Amino acid sequence: MSFIQQDVPLSWYLLLSAALFSLGVLGFLLKRNLITVFMSIELMLNAVNLSFVTFAHQWHAVKGQIFVFFVMMVAAAEAAVGLAIIIAIFRARNTLAVDRIDLMKL
Repeated sequence: MSFIQQDVPLSWYLLLSAALFSLGVLGFLLKRNLITVFMSIELMLNAVNLSFVTFAHQWHAVKGQIFVFFVMMVAAAEAAVGLAIIIAIFRARNTLAVDRIDLMKL
């Protein structure tokens, strides 16, 4: 039995990346829960990483993949700090609704 390897066109990866980025933007703009907004930002970062990996594969360059590695490190640090801030806000305000959070008042 022989398997024929069919390559997925690079445009499909870019369309998937654009769709993920668009969903992230919609979630960021439309949702009022702080956790959902945070997840939307992470989704946008992952969509950009998919684009970087796609272009790095197309041009046979490792630079794009190295850049993705650094973006993932920054995203991990952002996730740790962001979740700590979200927990602190929830403990102080007892809500995660973006409209109800006013950081200038206690």
